[in-house]
Amino acid sequence: MSRYECPCGYVYDPEIGDPEHGIEPGTAFEDLPEDWVCPTCDAEKEFFEKLDG
Repeated sequence: MSRYECPCGYVYDPEIGDPEHGIEPGTAFEDLPEDWVCPTCDAEKEFFEKLDG
């Protein structure tokens, strides 16, 4: 599963998830709810960029 970076610098790592917002570890970025936003700056998913590697 790939990590994705928000313009603010937050990196969504599927191995960690976003437990503070009910996202379990092992949740792929593609499987995040449509209304999920960056926990740091509230940017929507469409602004995240896939990190290679």
